[in-house]
Amino acid sequence: MKQPLSYIHPDAKIASNVVINPFVTVDKNVVIGAGTRIGSGVTILEGTRIGKNCNIFPGAVIGGIPQDLKFKGEDTLAIIGDNVTLREYVTINRGTASKGKTVVGNNCLIMAYCHVAHDCVVGNNVIMSNATQLAGEVVVDDFAILSGAVLVHQFTHIGSHVMIQGGSKVTKDVPPFVTAGREPLAYAGINSIGLRRRGFANEQIRDIQEIYRLLYLSGLNTTHAIERIEAEMPATKERDEILLFVKNSPRGIIKGYFD
Repeated sequence: MKQPLSYIHPDAKIASNVVINPFVTVDKNVVIGAGTRIGSGVTILEGTRIGKNCNIFPGAVIGGIPQDLKFKGEDTLAIIGDNVTLREYVTINRGTASKGKTVVGNNCLIMAYCHVAHDCVVGNNVIMSNATQLAGEVVVDDFAILSGAVLVHQFTHIGSHVMIQGGSKVTKDVPPFVTAGREPLAYAGINSIGLRRRGFANEQIRDIQEIYRLLYLSGLNTTHAIERIEAEMPATKERDEILLFVKNSPRGIIKGYFD
């Protein structure tokens, strides 16, 4: 259903059962999947790809050009997965020549006034609470939860199953499975409640706790802690994910509470 009070570019590809409310703008080179609902006053700009069964609330702007002075008008994309909810006044910019696309995965909830800048990659099942802001080329892995008004520095990596306290400033990488809070942002324990809700067994949670005890509470530096973990902890998916994250962190990971 397409309202006569909306502007739809004739080259836009929109599934037949998409609901478009009044005062929506859909630019050229846009694709919108089946079952998606577009609220009043939404602006969907060139290079946007929106998946199936999404719900975009009034005032959102998707596919705006990057707020990056290096952007020279190159053809890039803003890609939104399936079953995504974008609440009021969310802004998602498309990519630059750096990566060519900004991506939001499936089953995400991005609440009102959030911003996702150029070339960010947001994984599946991510929740961003109101007014959280991602600078350019941030990576947020699956099942991460960013509470309200979190500010994330460009090029930062936030691991899977992370919970970040509201109002935090994220300037270092946040490794998987942890909760983070305080100022400056620090490791505050593992996200055991979230992990249990997602079906992690008690043994898996205990192993994750032991890995982070060695990383943050043993008095070892990061290099020596990694050596201990590799020597003493059995290889598991979770262990290897944590080690790979820490080893590949050019910004360095957040500090511990007592560092």
